[in-house]
Amino acid sequence: MTIQQAFELALQQHQAGRLAEAEAIYRQILVVEPRHADALHLLGVIAHQVSRSAVAVDLIRQAIAIAPENPAFHSNLAAALSELRRIDEAIAASRRAIQLKPDYPEAHTILANALTQQGHLGEAIDACNTAIQLKPDNPEAHNNLGNALAQQGGLDEAICAYSHAIRIRPVFAEAFCNLGNVLRGKGQMDEAIAACSQAIQLKPDYPVAYNNLGNAFKDAGRLNEAIECYRRAMVLMPDDPSMHSNLIYTLIFSPAHDAASICEESRCWDRRFAKPLRKFHRAHANDRIPKLRLRIGYISPDFCRHVVCHFLTPLLEAHDHAEFEIYCYASVMRPDKVTERLRKTADMWRDVLAMPDETLAERIREDRIDILVDLTQHTAANRLLVFARKPAPVQVAWLGYPGTCGLSAMDYRLTDACMEPEGSPWSDSVETPVRLPDSWFCFDPIDEYPEPGTLPALRAGHVTFGSLNKFSKVNDAVLQLWATVLHAVEGSRLLLQCPPGATQARVREWFESQGIEAHRLELVSWMPTRADFLQLFDRIDLALEPFPHNGGTTTCEALWMGVPAPTFPGATAISRLGLSILSAIGLQELIAASQEDYVRLMVSLATDLPRLAALRATLRQRMKASAFMDAPRFARNVEHAYREMWRKWCGQQE
Repeated sequence: MTIQQAFELALQQHQAGRLAEAEAIYRQILVVEPRHADALHLLGVIAHQVSRSAVAVDLIRQAIAIAPENPAFHSNLAAALSELRRIDEAIAASRRAIQLKPDYPEAHTILANALTQQGHLGEAIDACNTAIQLKPDNPEAHNNLGNALAQQGGLDEAICAYSHAIRIRPVFAEAFCNLGNVLRGKGQMDEAIAACSQAIQLKPDYPVAYNNLGNAFKDAGRLNEAIECYRRAMVLMPDDPSMHSNLIYTLIFSPAHDAASICEESRCWDRRFAKPLRKFHRAHANDRIPKLRLRIGYISPDFCRHVVCHFLTPLLEAHDHAEFEIYCYASVMRPDKVTERLRKTADMWRDVLAMPDETLAERIREDRIDILVDLTQHTAANRLLVFARKPAPVQVAWLGYPGTCGLSAMDYRLTDACMEPEGSPWSDSVETPVRLPDSWFCFDPIDEYPEPGTLPALRAGHVTFGSLNKFSKVNDAVLQLWATVLHAVEGSRLLLQCPPGATQARVREWFESQGIEAHRLELVSWMPTRADFLQLFDRIDLALEPFPHNGGTTTCEALWMGVPAPTFPGATAISRLGLSILSAIGLQELIAASQEDYVRLMVSLATDLPRLAALRATLRQRMKASAFMDAPRFARNVEHAYREMWRKWCGQQE
């Protein structure tokens, strides 16, 4: 058999999906003819197909060295580089393929994917449209178009693009998976679960589909199923830290997991992904001067209209720039007006969305950051692996959620004495907790809010309890407590935000089983605009508290809109968040000692409409006058904590 005949046989095996057989023949060819460019290239393609993209890059580069003018080589190199998140190189390789062959639809498609990962969404959409013009029946181009549109916020347009890809290729598991993710973003959990499940049916070993299915189950309040999906995804893709982060974050919502078990899962993440990066730790050259003007670095993907902006903005705007030089490392996919507002607070703003973790860590070292602050923990798009490389001498976790992130390279964690009193048995932490005076955070409404209206009960003739929290915070124990409250207040109603379809049906059936008539429930789904969401507060007399994950931003907004949000302390930091908020505002009258006391408090408030009306009329002013909205005071508290951390480091030897 000649080399050419062997190559044609290998190609047939490759096209038939018999990758092992094809690989064996390609390798035999290379033994005889080591510079066979096509064999090197296709061996690299197989490596990429079986998720060995680093090997793929090496093999395809060898092929390019032999035949530098072959556009397919550059295009497939770009695909492998993109998989490795070496985005700048992937874009360069795609552009080289297009330069060699301008009418190459696959190269335009791969370029679009890389541009989307880098956040250049307009260019990505243009590249997809070019690919589609060149080859209208290219499902990958329609799928990538959907990805770019989804990242840009065009969810309906993304759904159309994914649906088009599926019409062209009905067995396109990736498009079903992506479709499910966007449907989840629109609050259509039944459809999202169905799409992700279809992706798994088509591709049973597809970890991303299990991860996305887990996300949909979490948002539908089906936490056990979500946890099971994340664990399955982790088995299929054990080297992906984001899937393990999703699991950890979901455990926080689950009443079946206490602080110790969540901390242990976080430590597992640290052992698996962070501790191997200790080899990159090295001594810091920062000046050990206690009164130094400190460089504070904040890392977040959420320097934009996101729930954390209500608490980050007051700190950044009130920092003392004579004493602290502020650096913001922003991984923002869709910058907006809030991004621009936050940008003005920084002495140095760096857009690092496309910057790999190792590069960002070196950038932080070069900036000589003294104290590096993580604002995300295990929530979406975190950069914990930057912190794992220890680029700053002092590293602090804050704001993602109360509780440990489990990272051994994180030195401190900001908290307060309400959430974690000294000696708390549930305060299980890897980092050293630093208890801020007053509160863990400070609130800024950011937006223009309507003034609170008259008490809804005076208009409706009955009291309406309500929860506009994410439904992932709602579990059977929560529903049981709320049903007890409804039973205790005759004629009262419940307004609850939860996903439509099966979730709402399940909630209705549950309350019916508890003897709560259907007419006493109003279940509302995803609100298309913020104005629609805020209008719901005008129909709620008293906000109900979820647990173990208390309300955070939603509780603050309820109070700001004049809706009292009573709480009771739980046995984890996250279940004492309401206690922290109300204490900082000076609303101890809304704090119950236990669930039983909480029911009594809710009944007392619900049956005293003049008291409720007075609260509604004065809550906003009470918040404004409290420590909870005193940004300069909060900033001084945080800065004092930073200074103490720094003094301690100055006295240490690395």
